[in-house]
Amino acid sequence: MSNGRILHTMLRVGDLDKSIAFYTDVMGMNLLRKNENKEYEYTLAFLGYGDESEGAVIELTYNWGKSEYDLGNAFGHIAIGVDDIYSTCDAIKQSGGNVTREPGPVKGGTTQIAFVKDPDGYMIELIQNKQASEGLNG
Repeated sequence: MSNGRILHTMLRVGDLDKSIAFYTDVMGMNLLRKNENKEYEYTLAFLGYGDESEGAVIELTYNWGKSEYDLGNAFGHIAIGVDDIYSTCDAIKQSGGNVTREPGPVKGGTTQIAFVKDPDGYMIELIQNKQASEGLNG
């Protein structure tokens, strides 16, 4: 399957409008499309930094009437590369976002990372772009 590519990551959310506001206003993504399925009572919203044809996006799934989920302990995080991790974290905090790990080197390495929590408790790892392809040992 050498011609495959990652299209999206799906997250179930309890408040679609609040989640869309977080990913657009706080994380700087664009709402690419939104689809409602009245028969099966769910709404999908696709968000990303560019068009779906150019890279992976996030699919937010809202099942009508379901306001929270057990996140479990298997999911880790979504990683996003940023040009300036310090100013990005400052902007996230100024927009009301929750930075749970301030920017700094990863334990045992030099790669600059930070963590942000979305409204449903999903973790987002920010990685300094110039170090993003080095792994976390760089």
